[in-house]
Order: sequence, then C-alpha cells, then structure tokens
Amino acid sequence: MNQSLTSLQPQRVWHYFEEICKIPRPSKKETQIRNFLLEFAQIHHLEAITDEIGNLLIRKEAYPGFEDKPIVILQSHMDMVCEKNQDALHDFDKDAIQPYIDGEWVKAKNTTLGADDGIGMAVQLAILESDKIPHGPIECLFTVDEETGLTGASALQPGFLKGHILINLDSEDEGELFIGCAGGIDTTAELQFKRRVIPVNYTPYKIRVSGLKGGHSGDDIDKGRGNANKILNRFLWNASNKYKIRLAYINGGNLRNAIPREAEAIFLVPLKTESSLLEYFKNFYTEMVEELKYTEPDFSVLLESTTHPEAIINKKSQQRLLNALYACPHGVISMSHRMPGMVETSTNLASIKITDTNTLTVTTSQRSDLESAKFDVASMVESVFLLAKFKVNHSEGYPGWTPNPSSRLVKITVEAYKQLFGYEPKVRSIHAGLECGLFLNKYPYLDMVSFGPTLRDVHSPDERIHIPSVDKFWKLLLEVLKNVS
Repeated sequence: MNQSLTSLQPQRVWHYFEEICKIPRPSKKETQIRNFLLEFAQIHHLEAITDEIGNLLIRKEAYPGFEDKPIVILQSHMDMVCEKNQDALHDFDKDAIQPYIDGEWVKAKNTTLGADDGIGMAVQLAILESDKIPHGPIECLFTVDEETGLTGASALQPGFLKGHILINLDSEDEGELFIGCAGGIDTTAELQFKRRVIPVNYTPYKIRVSGLKGGHSGDDIDKGRGNANKILNRFLWNASNKYKIRLAYINGGNLRNAIPREAEAIFLVPLKTESSLLEYFKNFYTEMVEELKYTEPDFSVLLESTTHPEAIINKKSQQRLLNALYACPHGVISMSHRMPGMVETSTNLASIKITDTNTLTVTTSQRSDLESAKFDVASMVESVFLLAKFKVNHSEGYPGWTPNPSSRLVKITVEAYKQLFGYEPKVRSIHAGLECGLFLNKYPYLDMVSFGPTLRDVHSPDERIHIPSVDKFWKLLLEVLKNVS
C-alpha cells in the first residue's frame, strides 16, 4: 500500500510525480506548485519566466548536435480536480495526495489522484533534468486554472512562447493521438428563495445518493453513467407531487467538469403520507438498481430519519427548482457525423448548491465540436431555467481545436509510434476540452498534437493511471523529440 512510486519505470518520471502529489494545487491556488517548479529551474540553472496570470515557462537549450532542431513546446497544466469521497477528511488546500500501487495501476486514497495533469508535469521535469536525452531547444509551459476555466491558456499573451511546435501532455488514452477537441461553455442558474417555518405533523428525512462512478464530463459523458443530481431529483419530484414533501436542503455534485457522483437532500413528509412515501422509496430503489446495474454496480441510495431542520424552502421555489432540474437535459445531445463514433454535443448537470444567502445555484457545462451547437445547447439549458424564473448566466467559454490531419507533427508522431510499438496509433478528436484551441487564438501558426498515458475515471476519487502506459508515453515523447524537424 505504501510502496514508493520510484520503484516503477521510468524511475525519474515517477519520482517527480510522487513529489508533485505532495504539493496542494487546487485550481486558482497554484502558488505552491509554481514555487516548486521555480525552485527546480533554479537548481538546474534553467531560464524560467512567469506571466501576469501565473503561467510558467522553463526553457532548456538543445542537446549537443541538435542545435538546428526547431523549438518544441511541451505543455501541461499545474492544477488538479479536487474531488473526494464524502466521508474523507482530506483538505486539498493543505494535505498531500496519497498515491499507492494497485497491480498495474496507481490510485489515490479517497481522493482524485491528480494524474490529470500531474503526470504531464512529471514528464516535463524528467526531460528538463536529464543531460542524456537528445532533443532540440525546449520550452516547457505550465498553465494555471485549466480545470475550472482554462483561464491560464486564455490569458496567454503573444510573444511569451518562441516555438512553433507544441505537444500537449494532457490526454488520457495511450495508443491514441489527439488532433482536435470540443469547445465548451458553462451555464449557471440562480434562484432566490424564502425560508419558511417548519409545519406541524411532519417527519424529517435525509436521502443520499452515492456509489456512482462519476468521471470526466467530456470524455465519460457517453458511457451511460448515473448522474447523482438527476437521480436525487427524480425521487424528490415524485415525492413532492405525490406525497407533498417539503424540501429543506439540497446539495449535489461539485465541479462543472465532473459528472456528479453524490447528492443529498433533507425534506419533511406529512405524517398522513409517510408510510406511502416509504413504500414508494422501496420501489424507487428497486427501479434504479435495475436501470443502473450494468453501468453503476455500486450505486446506493439511502433514506433515513434525521433531526428537524431549522426551516424549509418556500413552496413555489421548491416547485420551480424540482421542475427545472427534471427538465434540464444531461448527457449526449448528438453524435458526430464528421468523425463517426465520437460525441459531437453534450451537456452536464454538474452541481446543485444552496447558500446562506437564500440562493439556489445550479451549475451546468456544455461541450461541442461545433461552435454553433455549443451555443445552441447552452441556450436550451438557459430556456429551461428561464421558464422556472431563474436568473441565468453564461461563462465566456472556450473554443474547440479544429483537427488538421495533414499536420507534419502528427505524421512524425504516428511514424515514431509505429517504429516503437509495431502498429499505428488511432488519430482522433476528443470530446473533452484541451487548451490547444485557446493557444491557436494567440499563436495561429502552431503545429500541435496531444498524447499521454492511460488514465481512467479522472475527476473522481476512482481516478487511476495505468503504469505500463506511462513507459510507452515516455518512450514516444523521447522519440518524437529526437525526430521532430
């Protein structure tokens, strides 16, 4: 359980990944990891510069004899998604991630692992450290706040980078090269409500949905996984209409780019309908287990009595919330005709929060390979919440990355993969958001490709990285650096 990751190969990559796991790095709180990287650059006598938003660039001169090679930019992001099991005491602002080896996988104890994109940073540091790897001039770019808004990439200014070739190290499927990605936008809906006194002859209950896989709201959206917010609301909506429950509290999901794994609510049920509601819950549980048995074998929903809350949400706001959540779309909206088998457009009902200011906040995230479809599905979500009298806002969003199948860098990478492993990798676009589309806004001449090791269940506490794939990722990157021209 406590075996050091440095027993794995490539040893220096795993050494740096283990060091990175010790450093807290939530989105928008990258100071500690940036200081670690700056200290690394100082120790190894490498040029390091930062920009106003906090992006960091470390430059390294060419290996002897490779001075005529073009500059290659290796790019990762500093931050990580901070998700944990509800009963975990982990503080992401202070505590180290606890990685461990489980067969062919590295996992973390009760939290996200942060291999997205800690493994990308670890590979960069292993290359920057070594004096035995053939490569031309290198720029290692470490961006901030990729996970919650891509703000580091968005704020990158012309002139910060010198290279014309960029390798993004933020992909999650070894054996696949990515040459395009979806664009995205967030849609947030808010409803002000009033609190009411607890009515007499009502019994309080707490319901909790848990055990779902969750995952990345882009890369995993087509896998049919359960959405804890949707499941919880399905029960509450029926219980409200049939058994006249009154809602006091609701909380579900967390980050906009994670499919929600857990959700809970506290409600009161009239004594006269309590027995009927309990019978309905049994039927609901049976139905959900049957519906989810192939995709969510660990699904759980628990209903238990609880103490009386201080107040309840006024009835009209309760109805507006539950109706809007039921009507709000979630999942795949359309599949791609340009790249068969790929999701084209999707939306994620990410989180539901209730604040001390008597505000109900629902956060959703939309993605599409097509800019027009991205805005269309965002408008679809907006219209649902406008009908329920919510106030709706959209983020600025980020553009997609249009594939360039004739890319010289892609051809070099495909040939390197074939030479190393004896077969061609898949070349495709990804439904997740990568920073590459934003880089093109400032550096339209960039030739780019994205690849990485195999990660599974990212953005959830089940996140894990496949150990053998890291070695292949490493070998491919070194081969491309040697052959790029």
